[in-house]
Amino acid sequence: PQIIADLQALHAGVSMGLRDLSDARAAVVRRLNEAGVPVVAWLLLPEEEGYWFNLDNAPQALAFYDDFLVWTAAHDLKWDGVGLDIEPDMRALSRAFAGDWRVLFDVLRRAFDQARFLRGRAFYRRLVARIRADDYRVDSYEIPLIVDERRAGASLLQRLFGLVDLDVDREVLMLYTNFLRPGGPGVLWSYAPAAQSIGVGSTGGGVTVGGVDQIPPLTWDEFSRDLRLARRWSDDVHVFSLEGAVQQGFLARLRDFDWAQPVPVPWRYFQGVERFRRVLRAVLWASVHPGVVLGAIM
Repeated sequence: PQIIADLQALHAGVSMGLRDLSDARAAVVRRLNEAGVPVVAWLLLPEEEGYWFNLDNAPQALAFYDDFLVWTAAHDLKWDGVGLDIEPDMRALSRAFAGDWRVLFDVLRRAFDQARFLRGRAFYRRLVARIRADDYRVDSYEIPLIVDERRAGASLLQRLFGLVDLDVDREVLMLYTNFLRPGGPGVLWSYAPAAQSIGVGSTGGGVTVGGVDQIPPLTWDEFSRDLRLARRWSDDVHVFSLEGAVQQGFLARLRDFDWAQPVPVPWRYFQGVERFRRVLRAVLWASVHPGVVLGAIM
């Protein structure tokens, strides 16, 4: 009850990761519906199918959406939108973190498979069209490097890591600074201007692959800093995750949070991130124009 009261006071919504389509989860969604708390259906697959959406599980993503619609109708659930989490395949990440370097050969092989890229992208475009036809707003949760790929007009990162650059209604850039200490604030400040919505975090919780759950979550001071930095660029802020914010007592403290309190801009880290991004965009541009690069070298 207290969590719902806090969400109501903040006029906040919840993006709920659908790890299952159970009766128990449906009951929670109905309770939030009755309380007037907007809920976004954050679609996820079983871990054995990659968990996050990517080029290699597009058919499973379409099939899961069909199951989601049946479950939604059976329980009379109301959604504020549907969220697509676009990230590398969890199975490949698990192999890499376990030291199975053969996964690198698989990644490189798939990077040159243009048919795979076009097929997967077509699947997801069809999925976005279907979701919109069902009168839902489409959100996507994206790794920030997709911004650089888009500016370079490239597809290299998508082919390497199975990402998909989609035309959606609200794109959330996942700018989680606790994974990138101490330079995380510089990453947030660099990518925030291009974000429709900014995802800050992590406050705790989430997946365990690669031991990321062992990385210390944001402290209150770090969380406050990130919120104020994000607010300088966007009115739309996501926090990952709700359970972490509740466990650390952050949710209740947001009721009287001073958004206007000054916060120093992380210029030193920002400049390093900007240099990295310029090099990255140059590499991505070269991947699209190899003939020009080869001619220049010759």
